[in-house]
Amino acid sequence: MATDFARLPGALPDRDALVRAAVFVVAVNVIGGLPGILSSPDSAWFRSLEKPWFYPPEIAFPVVWTALFTLLGIALWLVWRSDAPGRRLALGLFAVQMLFNVVWTPAFFTLEALGGAFGIIVVLWLGIVATIAAFARVDRRGAALLVPYLAWVTFAAVLNYELWRLNG
Repeated sequence: MATDFARLPGALPDRDALVRAAVFVVAVNVIGGLPGILSSPDSAWFRSLEKPWFYPPEIAFPVVWTALFTLLGIALWLVWRSDAPGRRLALGLFAVQMLFNVVWTPAFFTLEALGGAFGIIVVLWLGIVATIAAFARVDRRGAALLVPYLAWVTFAAVLNYELWRLNG
């Protein structure tokens, strides 16, 4: 007797759904990574900044961001494919918070505006909280996948503030 896995709760999605999920993951990674191409911590200005004691090794940033953007892509895909009420609001909030995410890098590294970047990251943090709440109404798994992102942005905000304080 064959089992129809598509009907089992928690069963893996079919191949087409996995391909669509992968497209969301790649798209979010590309969008999130674009600002890093235009501006980066590899500048004389950034190297000259006094860093707080808890500044992580440089390799942590690309590794963490790739993992987080992958989780964001999966979360976005889960909400995108849902027909639950609140889906449009959740997708709109995701787009807004992603915009603030993308804007932070050039504000910090290109404009060298530590205080302005801190203001952006505070708005980003609020946007992530709103997005998690909106995602939770549509797909709780999607909301849960955003929690590590909120934790990292919280850390990044503290780091941004300390860099501003130490070098302002």
